[in-house]
Amino acid sequence: MANGVVVAALAAVLQTMPPAAARPNELTAAERATGWRLLFDGRTLSGWRGLGYDSVPTAHWKVADGAIEKIASGNVPKLADGQPAHGGDLMTVDSFGDFELAFEWKVAPGANSGVKYNVSERLSMSQAPNHAALGFEYQILDDDRHEDGKLPSHRTGALYDLIAPNARKHVRPVGEWNRSRIVFRGRHGEHWLNGEKIVEFDLGTPRMDSLIAASKYRSIPGFADRREGGGHIVLQDHGDEAYFRSIKVRER
Repeated sequence: MANGVVVAALAAVLQTMPPAAARPNELTAAERATGWRLLFDGRTLSGWRGLGYDSVPTAHWKVADGAIEKIASGNVPKLADGQPAHGGDLMTVDSFGDFELAFEWKVAPGANSGVKYNVSERLSMSQAPNHAALGFEYQILDDDRHEDGKLPSHRTGALYDLIAPNARKHVRPVGEWNRSRIVFRGRHGEHWLNGEKIVEFDLGTPRMDSLIAASKYRSIPGFADRREGGGHIVLQDHGDEAYFRSIKVRER
C-alpha cells in the first residue's frame, strides 16, 4: 500500500511538470497536446519588445547559438556622443493571467539577472523610467561571486527581496544550463529549479502582506495586485551577461 501511495504521488508531480523537449526551443508532441507553446523560437525575437519601447533594444539583446543573450553593458555599442546605446528589460508582447512558465538559463561569472512576471508596463514606466520592469521576480544570480548572494532573498530562485529559496535548491555551476519553472495561478505562486519546488507563496495572506511591507516594494501602490487582463513576462537587463532558451508557457 505504501509503495502504491508513493507511485501515485510521483505520478501526480510528473503530470504538473513539462516533459523535457528532445532539443532546445522545441516542443514535444506531449507538450503540444497539453497546451504548451513556445515564447522563443530559437532564431528571432519575434513576440518580444523592450519595456517602454516599440521594438527590441538590439544593442543590449540578441539571439546567439539558439539562446536570447543579454549583452553585458561593457560590450554595448556606443552612440555618436560616446554614450552607450539605450537598453532595458525585454518583455513579451502578450500578457498572461494564470500560467506555468518553463525556461532554461545560464549566466556569466558574477552576473545578476532575473525573470519577472505579473508586470504592468504602465506601472513600471511610471515608477522606473530606466525601462526596468516592476513585478514579481524569479532571481537569477551567480550566488558565489555577486554581492547579492549574501542575502538569502536575493539568491538564485528567490522571489526577489521577498522569499528565499528553501533547502531543496540545487543550482548548477556558472556557465551550465539550469531548468526553471514559475507557476502563477489565482493568488498562488511557485518557483522551481532543476526539478525541485524551492519557493511557494499566496497573495493576500498575512505572511505575504508582511513580507511586502518589509521589502523594497512597500512604497509602490498596487505592486502585488494581480494585473487585470494578465501581466507581461520579462527578462531582466541588469547589465550583466545572461542567456535564456526553451522559454515556453501554458495558460491555465
